[in-house]
Amino acid sequence: MDAPEKLVNPIGAAWLVQNYALQLVMPLATASRIGGRRSTHAGQPTTIETYVESMRPASTLRGHLTFHLKHEVPHFELLSRLFAACDAGEVAAWVTDEPTGQYARRAAFLFEFFTGRQLPLPSGIGGSYCDAIDAQDLVAANPDRVELNKRWRIRDNMPGTRAFCPMIVRSKAVTAALGLDVRALIHDLEVEFGEELLLRSAVWMTLRESRASFEIEGEADKTDRIQRFADVLARRTGQGDQAPLDDVSLADLQREILGVRTTVQSFGLRQSPVFVGEVVRYQDIVHYVAPPPEDLADMLAGLQTFLDRTRGQSPVMRSTVAAFGFVYIHPLADGNGRVHRFLVNDVLRRDGAVQDPMILPVSSLIASDASERRAYDRMLDVVSRPLIRTLSQTYRFAQTATVYPDGIASNFVFDGAESARHAWRYLDLTQHVAYMAEVIQRTVREDMLEESRYLRSHGRARAAIKEIVEMPDAQIDRVIRSVQSNRGDLSGVLRRELPIFEDSALWAAVVEAVHLSFEVGPKSDAAERYEATRKPVP
Repeated sequence: MDAPEKLVNPIGAAWLVQNYALQLVMPLATASRIGGRRSTHAGQPTTIETYVESMRPASTLRGHLTFHLKHEVPHFELLSRLFAACDAGEVAAWVTDEPTGQYARRAAFLFEFFTGRQLPLPSGIGGSYCDAIDAQDLVAANPDRVELNKRWRIRDNMPGTRAFCPMIVRSKAVTAALGLDVRALIHDLEVEFGEELLLRSAVWMTLRESRASFEIEGEADKTDRIQRFADVLARRTGQGDQAPLDDVSLADLQREILGVRTTVQSFGLRQSPVFVGEVVRYQDIVHYVAPPPEDLADMLAGLQTFLDRTRGQSPVMRSTVAAFGFVYIHPLADGNGRVHRFLVNDVLRRDGAVQDPMILPVSSLIASDASERRAYDRMLDVVSRPLIRTLSQTYRFAQTATVYPDGIASNFVFDGAESARHAWRYLDLTQHVAYMAEVIQRTVREDMLEESRYLRSHGRARAAIKEIVEMPDAQIDRVIRSVQSNRGDLSGVLRRELPIFEDSALWAAVVEAVHLSFEVGPKSDAAERYEATRKPVP
């Protein structure tokens, strides 16, 4: 299927893209055209709608923008780029001609929202108040957080601000994600395993999440840093009045995550340019360019506004927007990835989906194998890859580095911020919400279920061994690990440490107790992960 900018007989958004030569980063949810008969071609990520000739709008801004607002899913980046490119006089003339028309008034409101510029207010503005966007098509602000715009008689239900207002289309996948009840999933585990066991698992779940977060960054061997981040997760998740998105809160969180041994000289919002990339054969490869320092505070405030205006809506959706919105804003000189993953649990906890002290080890699922990691990277690429294609001629590396106020020295020079702002501010996070719902659901139903089964079996093994021979719990744990590691054989180290097991019948009874408790002989993957949180067996 042709891309929207190459669509034959385009109407609505596709016509606006072609007529105003708009270069979108985020693909259209819907692209329409005129054809022989009415049809719908559901594609990924763009659905192509074909209409008959009688539906063709007038070849004007107002004709095709009316069609877009009426028949298609409004596209925030498109509207931002369109209003920056079109003649403001066309919008002003439209609302002057139709002062009571809802589409003219919506267009005027949206023009002011996306550009920050005011249009002249014509006389005779009237008509019933109408929503800026349709909450059946897009995630919008809660009804009790809607603000009345009296200039254009519009109910402002935009979920964010001009500086940051992500777009989430209510696709079938997103609708399913919005309905995911995380609390009910966890309750199912509580019913099967008991609340006490799940609470006891909170400590190792937190450590697992920390270790996996570093594995994602390729630093799984950083023991002290892993423990430090685990401590931050345990103490800081869900604490305070709101998510840590302001400069002071972020500086404090970043300081705790990075510790005292860091090259970062100034904690909090960075004051230097940043890109995400890698060095291949001494050549810098840029995968993503982040917004400039002067935009960061306003963008984070917009992200906080989104959380304020959608409070009470899906915790999965809100945690996704917080986490991915943060990582695309990339406001710190170091530690962005860890804060990004911290925010998933932070928002879930604030929204009551996960109770203190439990941490969902979502990073553990992401880092569990190469295919899961590729799926996570592909989700980041939903924004980064098309963005970098449009910016390929706007950045370079200078011969000498500039030292910025936060102490960072960089030779990265970027001239494309003006164009990139339309994408940075109005990200389409539709796919991210569906992805995170799947990750969260699988984390609970697969990883946490498996870990809970292991922990329950471990408890049964302890009790069974105590029926055979009295030992302290720590010693029993070493025996269990030795049985599983050595597949039932008595190791020389354990033989010397516990001579009582020279009695072959006694040892055989212990081995049988362990095997029956776990229902399998060889050590499972869950057992290995559990043992990773304990001291190694000699």
